[in-house]
Amino acid sequence: MSSRKRLLLTLTILSIIFAGGTMAPADDSLKVTGALPTSPLPAPATSGTIQLNAQPIAPQQAPPENLSPSVLTAPFEQRDSALDLPAIFGHQWSLTKESAPESLISERYLRSQDSNARGVTLKESIYIALRNNPGLQASALDPIASMESVRQANGAFDPNITSQGDIIKNVQPTTNILQTGNHVETYTQKNYDWNFGINKVSSITNGTWGVTFNNDRSLSNSSFAGVNPSYTPTLALSLSQPLLQNFGWKFATINVRIAESGQRQAQWNFGQTLQDFVERIGGEYWNVVLAEENLDVARAALRFNQDLVRQNAISVKVGTLAPIDLQEAQSAAATAEANVFTAEANLKNTRSQLREDVMFNPYGTFLPAELEPITRPAPEEKMTMDENRALELAVQYRPSLAGMREAIRGALMQEKFSENQVLPQLNLGTQFGINSTAGTTPCLSTSSAVGNCTPLGGGTGSQLPFGGIYGDALNRLWGFSFYNYAAVLTFQVPLDNATARAALSQARIQYEQQRAQYRAALAQAVVDVQSALSNLYADQKRATATAQATYYARQSLHDEEVRFRVGLATTHDLLQFQEEEVSAEGNQVQAEVDLENAKLAMGHATGTLLQSFQIDFDVKDPHDTPWYAAF
Repeated sequence: MSSRKRLLLTLTILSIIFAGGTMAPADDSLKVTGALPTSPLPAPATSGTIQLNAQPIAPQQAPPENLSPSVLTAPFEQRDSALDLPAIFGHQWSLTKESAPESLISERYLRSQDSNARGVTLKESIYIALRNNPGLQASALDPIASMESVRQANGAFDPNITSQGDIIKNVQPTTNILQTGNHVETYTQKNYDWNFGINKVSSITNGTWGVTFNNDRSLSNSSFAGVNPSYTPTLALSLSQPLLQNFGWKFATINVRIAESGQRQAQWNFGQTLQDFVERIGGEYWNVVLAEENLDVARAALRFNQDLVRQNAISVKVGTLAPIDLQEAQSAAATAEANVFTAEANLKNTRSQLREDVMFNPYGTFLPAELEPITRPAPEEKMTMDENRALELAVQYRPSLAGMREAIRGALMQEKFSENQVLPQLNLGTQFGINSTAGTTPCLSTSSAVGNCTPLGGGTGSQLPFGGIYGDALNRLWGFSFYNYAAVLTFQVPLDNATARAALSQARIQYEQQRAQYRAALAQAVVDVQSALSNLYADQKRATATAQATYYARQSLHDEEVRFRVGLATTHDLLQFQEEEVSAEGNQVQAEVDLENAKLAMGHATGTLLQSFQIDFDVKDPHDTPWYAAF
């Protein structure tokens, strides 16, 4: 036994003797209180990770993020055509109740889970999350909804077809003999109308042209009716053309172009959402890796401390070590055990977050499958980036900046529209119509000696030359013998024109706001790029430095263990070196994970994060001209 240990043992025995067999504390404030729990928790495992029995999944392909807007809107445009109108009508009168899907309310579904664990790489987890994450799916609907705004804007040029059919009968007392020409007490009129029309706004001139085809069959009991019953078809063409307000070069479609600009903004905004989402999934993936590595470090520390407790217990039992050394080792072991519990809880939490965001759920269960990261940090892979090049990439590829540039273009078009609305209204209205008639033309007696027919009672009579049926009336219509036309010029302007001028001022303010916001976003992009570069280079150096620190800390701990075994070091000294080694390992793990997150942040700052994972995203032109919007 070394002289130092003999001295400690002698002092301990003497203190017990002089105290009467008990050790009294020098100060009550230092008195140990409390006791060990009677039912302590089971000790945590000291090796391996929390077992998932993970199996690798099949190779994943990047999801299609580059589909045409018309393809994306197709599933939502079902059952809205003219052929589906009967089904839509039937659904409005259905007595069934609208209920949520079973997957939202079923207790059986809420108890289902996928008990299989899957091993995934970082890229695979991102691909799966892009396909399955419901929050991202909700964001993906924004560009689709804005595409319908383009369709709605084009709808202004959709031809509008009208039709009307009616029967009107009027029976009233005869108040004038000239109404009926006889002594009948009632004057009866009956009309049948079948009218058709079509009108359309021109996508070229913004004028509204229309065609109406009206038909009337009238019948009365009047003896003075020259054509009774009579058919009167009328065909009319009309045009209402603005000449100042709402008129200009390609001005009719300006609202369509504004809607298209908004749809492109929605695509760019979704691109930025994708960038943010990929960075988030990457961060959660590396959080799981970090939690696993920290758990390994904590368990290694617990194993070390438990071995030290066993060794010290034996030494105390044989009288070669003071009890205080055993107590110090036991305290360190209990602390290490608590650290393991904390590390296990952190690992479960990070796995739960990754599982719910990636949502790998091939069986459609409430709880998706657990995921086990396969990819590990690669600090040896260096990433270099020139600052000027990084700034160029950010300006060119960051979706948020591209969306703001598109917003500026949309604001310019809105300002142009508002400028036009300041002009007075000067509209030219024109109409040209033709008409005809046919029916039964009785021979009416006249007092003149000249007539073209002979009434039943004899004498002379007159008969109108419009006899015939409905078909004869249609034939006479194209003779253009009976027509009408009109030309109307209207002018209107508010005295102060306050509404239009205020809208123009608002449009100009919005344009200036968009420009200022873009400049602020550029400044923030510079900060993001420079910060990402600084963190990237710092984390690369930090990963190297912490690896060296871990190496030397292990060597120091090994040497201290040798000194402890030969009695040249105390338990306190050994625990200090072991604590430094654990701290060094934790710092190394943190630095390597921070380096991977710095790589993600660098791609996010430059707008190239999607390209780095081979995710194809490109803004599609939402311009879609239906046949009726071409003229």
